[in-house]
Amino acid sequence: MSEVNQNRPLPELIGGLLTDVSGLVRKEITLAKAEASESVSRALGGIEALAIGLVLAIGAMGVLLGAVVAGLTTVLVAQGYSQPGSNAAAALIVGILVAIAAWATISKGVSALKANNWKLERTAASISRDADVIKEKTS
Repeated sequence: MSEVNQNRPLPELIGGLLTDVSGLVRKEITLAKAEASESVSRALGGIEALAIGLVLAIGAMGVLLGAVVAGLTTVLVAQGYSQPGSNAAAALIVGILVAIAAWATISKGVSALKANNWKLERTAASISRDADVIKEKTS
């Protein structure tokens, strides 16, 4: 400790320490709020892009999938299959392919929202440094 602190009474030192610690806690809370706000903003940007993409994809996919099913039905009928059987087979094939594509896309969106993106790394590092300073001052 410094010479200045050696001449001060213990209650005054403890009061100063409590004032410093409470100020530090307030600053850490402010930093945590700011960092959380940044994380939320990034996540909302990702969610917004995902939602817009999904809306556009739903409309386009409805039209395109209908065309693919009709085209595949035509190919199957040309191969000698019956119309009802061709319709069912074409719808099943296209449905399975779309389900696989949907799963891959949703997995990508979910990974963007994983818990790693919500860590408050700067706040945690700052709190760790502050704890070290408090330990040093109280030793």
